[in-house]
Amino acid sequence: MTTINPYLNFPGTTEEAFKLYKSVFGGEFSSVQRMKDTPEADKVPPADRDKIMHIALPIGNGIRLMASDTMESMGHKYTAGNNFYISINVDSKQEADRVFNGLSKGGKVELPMQKMFWGEYFGMFADRFGVQWMVSFAEKS
Repeated sequence: MTTINPYLNFPGTTEEAFKLYKSVFGGEFSSVQRMKDTPEADKVPPADRDKIMHIALPIGNGIRLMASDTMESMGHKYTAGNNFYISINVDSKQEADRVFNGLSKGGKVELPMQKMFWGEYFGMFADRFGVQWMVSFAEKS
C-alpha cells in the first residue's frame, strides 16, 4: 500500500513548530533524529548539531506530518516555496524505482535512489513542474 505524507522544511525552527503541532494533534513523535545522530555529524557545525534532521508526528488515518531543518551551514537555502515535499512510501524497491523514475523524468534529481544510513531506500527530486518529492521504501524487519 502506498502512503503519501506532507514533508516540511523549516529554517531552524522545526522543533518549535512540531511542539505546536503535537499540542494541537496530540500523540507522540514516531521519529526524532538530530543532525548529531548522522554518520557525518563531525561535518555539522557545533551550533547546528541539535537541529532536526528528521521528525515525524502521526496525525491520523495513517498520515504522518514530517519535517527537517534546512541547514544553511551545510549549503541548503530556505526560501518560501521550497519548504515542503510530497513524501511517498511504497511497498517494494522496484515500486520505488518506478515511481522515482517516472516522476523525476525531465525534472531535477536532488538525491538519487539509494540505501540510506537510517535503513530506507530513498531519493528526492523536483518534477518538471517544480513539485518536490521524496520516495522511500522501508524493508519490513
